Amino acid sequence: QVQLVESGGGLVQAGGSLRLSCADSGRTFTYYTMGWFRQAPGQEREFVAAISWTGRSTKYADSVRGRFAISRDSAKNTMYLQMNSLKPEDTAVYSCAGRRTAAVGGPSPDEYDYWGEGTQVTVSS
Repeated sequence: QVQLVESGGGLVQAGGSLRLSCADSGRTFTYYTMGWFRQAPGQEREFVAAISWTGRSTKYADSVRGRFAISRDSAKNTMYLQMNSLKPEDTAVYSCAGRRTAAVGGPSPDEYDYWGEGTQVTVSS
């Protein structure tokens, strides 16, 4: 059973960096495409990035491309989101998601079967 737990959120000034982690305590990380989503208060859940189970294919939202980098370490059952040049509009609860498929995941939350609880990221101006 997939059990996803995020960590690494916090408060950072604009221009700063954070690295989020998503660990699968269920130890079934392999063969799962993984993604990061975020949701700000009063807004819909928004796709951030996704990575295939091999790590060779990635996708990014236009709003974060060039600033964020998604990666995974299957030996550690952990996925990462390195966030650089953070902006106040990046403030949101960030959640990781997984789906058992070989292809890299897409931007629709409906594609994913498993979700973590989320971690808060706040960027001050």
